[in-house]
Amino acid sequence: MNDSQTELILNSRGNVYHLDLNAEWIAPTCITVGDPERVSQVSKHFDRIDMIRSHREFVSHIGWLGSQRLMVISTGIGSDNVDIVINEIDALLNIDLETKKIKDQTSSIRFIRIGTSGAFHPDIPVDSWIVNPLALGTDGLMRFYPKHHIQPDLAWLNSLRPDIRNVLSETYLGRADPFLKNIFGPGMTDGIAITTPGFFGAQGRNLRLGSMITHDILYQLNTLTYEGIPFTNFEMETAGIYALARSLGHQAISVNAILANRITGKFSSKPEKAIEALIKNVLEKIAML
Repeated sequence: MNDSQTELILNSRGNVYHLDLNAEWIAPTCITVGDPERVSQVSKHFDRIDMIRSHREFVSHIGWLGSQRLMVISTGIGSDNVDIVINEIDALLNIDLETKKIKDQTSSIRFIRIGTSGAFHPDIPVDSWIVNPLALGTDGLMRFYPKHHIQPDLAWLNSLRPDIRNVLSETYLGRADPFLKNIFGPGMTDGIAITTPGFFGAQGRNLRLGSMITHDILYQLNTLTYEGIPFTNFEMETAGIYALARSLGHQAISVNAILANRITGKFSSKPEKAIEALIKNVLEKIAML
């Protein structure tokens, strides 16, 4: 990278611009959530909170749970925000903020996403949990990073029905860290997430504009598999987290509370209860790291 002031922007305190954090606050494990209000829903279980920062949609709490130093940060919605969070945290770890030079010795951390999602498989009930070993990105983020993404197998794409192939064209694959998958996966359904650039048309919701993802395509998506793993859910961050983390040498895993089932048309009657149960499950498993 070059040392231009516009490559990696710092604020008046010398912290990275969007997150308003500096390197000494970065913990070995970073929990990401979408909703800024969910940060405190996670950190209330910490034994101690040492630091709170808030700038725009990015709220960070850093503290301790037993012997584990943790941080939880809200990304807001979408892989565009994930691009900011992953890159700024990596910069704090691996770039000298004074010289703007990449450090000779780089460091890595764990990203654990606790998300909410909508299933498009009829056998996945609301309030259940999904862990994503893979995520298929339709959001386009990784096409701006040369040679740092994995494309789905061309033969697989060509085998799809033309209307489904059109929906899933120009995609990329993000992979979970296998070690973290083994820690956080037990008790959860395995499935491939489709990471979308929007909530309505991009996920087949039909309001005034309609959607290219018809109800028939929704039904067909749950019949697809890749590497023997079924496609299960829509969300808006996982593929970006996986691809950026893997490219930069970090570990990542994404787990989701299923609040809606698009095929059965059901939505959770107690979404906060489902999210709270997932948070407790994740924090218990962090103790195993």
